[in-house]
Amino acid sequence: MTRTGKLPRFYPIFESADWLARMLPLGVKLVQLRVKDRSPGETRAEIRRARDLCRDAGAILVVNDHWRIAIEEGCDWLHLGQEDLDSADLAAIRGAGLKLGLSTHDEAELARALSFAPDYVALGPIWPTRLKQMKWHRQGVGKLSEWKARIGEIPLVAIGGLSVARAPEAFAAGADVVSVVTDITLDADPEARLRDWLRGTA
Repeated sequence: MTRTGKLPRFYPIFESADWLARMLPLGVKLVQLRVKDRSPGETRAEIRRARDLCRDAGAILVVNDHWRIAIEEGCDWLHLGQEDLDSADLAAIRGAGLKLGLSTHDEAELARALSFAPDYVALGPIWPTRLKQMKWHRQGVGKLSEWKARIGEIPLVAIGGLSVARAPEAFAAGADVVSVVTDITLDADPEARLRDWLRGTA
């Protein structure tokens, strides 16, 4: 995929390779592994397993935050938040050929993200999210339209409070991709919920 190329429209985020093992067989083609609060060895093992699962499934794996391990394990994509940018070695990341997605919340963060020529830009939370308490309030779909006008052909990812019912509104406002975490993992039937997403974003 080129920097301005197309990404799959549905982008779930999971905290373990076990989730990927469950969900990839259902047809997920773009997924983020967000490993938190694990030892370095456990984190590496999770990323390595996720890498292999995604390659076997023909899916894109995006590693959240752990850029050194992503480089060392030959991964293809990395996602960084704004705070991660403070300590990441962007020259090493790009030198290793990793594609890069960046989180944004306001104009200053967007300008900073664009200075790194990202392969996608994420904006959120579009709606209130139950994942965590955030200092950023609901961004609203109108901001998706503003961001898309600014970034042009760079893929725009909408995240935060998304549901299958809300996805069409996000796409209509300018999002190229919709991303979710808890809408799947906290559902009583995660597999059925994921199938709903795949149908709704096809």
